[in-house]
Amino acid sequence: MKIVLGSASPRRSDLLRQMGFDFRIVKADCSEEFDESNTPEQIVLSIAQQKADALQHELAPNELLICADTIVYLANEVIGKPVDEQDAMRLLHKLSGKKHDVYTGVILSYNGNSTSFSVKTSVHFRELTSNEIAHYVTNYQPLDKAGSYGIQDWIGFIGVEKIEGSYTNVMGLPTQELYLALQDFNA
Repeated sequence: MKIVLGSASPRRSDLLRQMGFDFRIVKADCSEEFDESNTPEQIVLSIAQQKADALQHELAPNELLICADTIVYLANEVIGKPVDEQDAMRLLHKLSGKKHDVYTGVILSYNGNSTSFSVKTSVHFRELTSNEIAHYVTNYQPLDKAGSYGIQDWIGFIGVEKIEGSYTNVMGLPTQELYLALQDFNA
């Protein structure tokens, strides 16, 4: 079975490669709109499904498609990707000193059959200073990341007090859960 990753995320590619898989990458072109009244799990699964639906015509027979979507959720609000550096700083100030949840929804699709799952990880940030936030936004690239941060980046090293759940989920692909889902899908 050949694997297709329906994502342009370099972090998802790196994680899948580190899991030992060979794959090709295709990028989904879809709106990623969601109903704000849905639960976080429903939101990420809905967007992952939009991506999978948009890519079905790109698949050859016997190719397994993996699509995922990740959101940051704080106080009943989806914290998406920032629109610019000012927005990134605003979002990081909002997350500073608080616990938030990161949700990833994953869709696996193969020859007309599909399965899906979602994973939640809680992340606790210590209180970040304005200088730390400005340093991170200026020197790293948070604009393509949900919540304006990468846990694997400098801000994760100095700002995250603890996490509850999957570390790789916060990076955008819950690898342990994906591995098990792939095993079930192959059975």
